Amino acid sequence: MSVIIMILLLSVLILVHEAGHFLAAKAFKMKVSKFGFGLPIGPTLWEKQVGDVKVLIHAFLLGGYVAFPDDDKDLDLPKDSPDRFLNRPIYQRAVVVSAGVIANIICAFVFVLLTAFLWGNMPSGKYEVYINKLLPEKNQQIEMSGLQQDDKVIKINGSEITTSYALSLFAQQSKKFDGKADESFVEENYTKLKKLNPAYKENEVIPEDVLVQLPPFQTEKKIVLNKNVLRGYERYVDKQISLNTIQKDLREKVFEKKYIISDGTLTLKDIAYAISDNVRPLNITVLRGDKEVEIKPIYPTEEGLIGVQLNVKEVLIPVTGVKSAIVTSGKYLYDQTYMLLYGLYQIFTGKIPLKDLHGIIAITKVGGDIIDNSGIFSGLLLIAIISLDLAIVNFLPIPALDGGHIMFLIIEKIKGRPLEEEVIDKIGTAGFLFLILLMVFVIFNDLFALITKQI
Repeated sequence: MSVIIMILLLSVLILVHEAGHFLAAKAFKMKVSKFGFGLPIGPTLWEKQVGDVKVLIHAFLLGGYVAFPDDDKDLDLPKDSPDRFLNRPIYQRAVVVSAGVIANIICAFVFVLLTAFLWGNMPSGKYEVYINKLLPEKNQQIEMSGLQQDDKVIKINGSEITTSYALSLFAQQSKKFDGKADESFVEENYTKLKKLNPAYKENEVIPEDVLVQLPPFQTEKKIVLNKNVLRGYERYVDKQISLNTIQKDLREKVFEKKYIISDGTLTLKDIAYAISDNVRPLNITVLRGDKEVEIKPIYPTEEGLIGVQLNVKEVLIPVTGVKSAIVTSGKYLYDQTYMLLYGLYQIFTGKIPLKDLHGIIAITKVGGDIIDNSGIFSGLLLIAIISLDLAIVNFLPIPALDGGHIMFLIIEKIKGRPLEEEVIDKIGTAGFLFLILLMVFVIFNDLFALITKQI
């Protein structure tokens, strides 16, 4: 049922977008020939003439369109006919083209405002993280750390904790024997090894049964995560060097040891890598009562576990009236717009890999799960974000999208005349094919993610 609700809500967004184009065109008394739900790929499921507009529902439901007489190349219509969309003033065409985006923005605000009134709360985007239970069977050192049940985690390695997954993220990035090491730490340890064992060069194989002195054990540096990573706006990308098989096999043998006996295959460089991949500390600050307490460093296990069960509480902003609802709704949409624009920036700069791009299938699955687990209000807020995202993406200057049409109108305004119709058609066709290929790609990503249970 939650998936069906999600599909219906997504369908509403498509209809709202196309209705924006349609109503704007009618406001300027433009002739609209077709109103299509879905894309004209494959069979048409239903069509009916309503006044002077043909309404169609296509089998390929992922999209929609509003068609003008100009779009029918076989229509016998004079070139100077006022019924032609291209004969209308640039400002009218710009309004009509932009109206779908504007409709989606209004729709997003309405969904958020509706949620604020019905729920009486709005999410702040922040969470409070409490220690619910200590689990020494997962990490034996947790009981010696000084951490206690009901402690509120407020900082890790100096960073404020306001998200539900921050502690897990820190633990995973700090886990024991992760197979990577900082280059500077490796060089530091190699220098110490060389001073203790001056007879051997960097990559010289040390003979069998030779005792190699190791420097005093030193943990890796603590992980520092920036605000965007902690808020989920970007991935954490480390610049560590991966260990080879020999170096990985050596890690446990040298961990906290004072010396090692060579087996006839090792070099000082191998040993430097091995002792540089050990553990990273988690320096946790908690609020206990009204007092901040610094906990002894905690070291995650090889699985990235620290041995605690958490109790996470979302911080909600109470809605107390009409003004409060409008202000909190506006703030929520502002924050989500920033997140979406920042995400697009990361996509175009290659910081988000293409394999992480997802589409309608993933949206439906995740949205259905959110409705199941968090309720209809969370689902409505997700739909608002999708509507906002639909508006932003549609306004990108890509041919076949609304932003592409606006781009052509700007060129026409600058040149004083439109581009040749043949040129526009070729560019539009290329843009449309690009979008179809992109759609196929993200559907593949969605299906792969579903099969591998990533979503």
